[in-house]
Amino acid sequence: MPSRRFLLTVAVLFGLLHAYIGLRVLPALPVPGWAVWLGAVWLLSSWLLVPAGLLARFLWKPPLADRLAWAGMLCMGLFSSLLVATVLRDLLLLVARWLGESSVALGAWSAVAVVVLALLVSLAGFINARRLARLVEVDVPLAGLPVALQGFRIAQISDIHVGPTIKGDYLARIVDRVNRLQPDLVAVTGDLVDGSVAELSVHTAHLGRLQARHGSYFVTGNHEYYAGAESWVAELRRLGLHVLMNEHVVLSHDGAQLVVAGVTDYGAHHFDPAQRSDPLRAAHGAPAGAPRVLLAHQPRSAPAAEQAGFDLQLSGHTHGGQFWPWNHFVPLQQPFTAGLHRLQRLWVYVSRGTGYWGPPKRFGAPSEITCLRLVSAPGST
Repeated sequence: MPSRRFLLTVAVLFGLLHAYIGLRVLPALPVPGWAVWLGAVWLLSSWLLVPAGLLARFLWKPPLADRLAWAGMLCMGLFSSLLVATVLRDLLLLVARWLGESSVALGAWSAVAVVVLALLVSLAGFINARRLARLVEVDVPLAGLPVALQGFRIAQISDIHVGPTIKGDYLARIVDRVNRLQPDLVAVTGDLVDGSVAELSVHTAHLGRLQARHGSYFVTGNHEYYAGAESWVAELRRLGLHVLMNEHVVLSHDGAQLVVAGVTDYGAHHFDPAQRSDPLRAAHGAPAGAPRVLLAHQPRSAPAAEQAGFDLQLSGHTHGGQFWPWNHFVPLQQPFTAGLHRLQRLWVYVSRGTGYWGPPKRFGAPSEITCLRLVSAPGST
């Protein structure tokens, strides 16, 4: 549970931002007075519901907690779009004033545009977030890949965030889609849950149905540590997943060896110093010459992974920004936002995530179930 001082600071900040939207947009709308008052009531409700939704699971029990979370997260999604659109409107009005244009008519229609645009983006984002994640197929060219591993397929799912608004039925559809791929291996790269084992085990039980020739592998994300990583590691192992904690396994695939390693979350040491993320430790003792794949929740594990001799790192965490314009802020913390990238000899694939966090909203960053296929790099033998 966050501290009272932090909660008060957030509440004041959210209140000021809601007030900014109200003062800048509501008076300019060409609508009757009652509609302006209705907008003011919504802004006030949103200011109260957003923090209530974020704290619901700490203060109340289901189903009330889930209902408050839904209300708060829907408000957060719409508030975010209203805020961005309001800022853009104010920039437009500043430019118009600088150019000497009349701002009366522009002020009215641009205020309407703010509301309409925010509603449309939020609706589209909701539909994108709640539908089954799209399938993304990616070929990863590895130098010296053994012939037997040519076409080896890894199904990656990440950042599902089972919790207040994502339940078992949502996860079940993901599991069914992954199983239809008939992959050689399933990689679950963290941030699976937002809640305790006691709250969510009935929903995450679907993971026990995952099917792959060499099994399913999991690494912790930051949200597992918020929710109780030790309990979740035990639960996932009970379901049959292989949880890799700074360690590796060596798979034998048609006579060829493949090293599959996993590290704890990049920030795990803040919760347990003994669980500091360590790609070098994860690679220790791995057979020389065998291709090495690392599961690491955060992309910023990549420099250490490259130094440890890995060929491919699979990550998530960023959600691809989840919805515009937040994708532009991801590079402030992470080296890669989404997709396949190269860091010297290391390939890094960053999933946009298979679920969502917070607002049920994805815009410009669609969720994905990824099927990665290992192929020989051109010119390699």
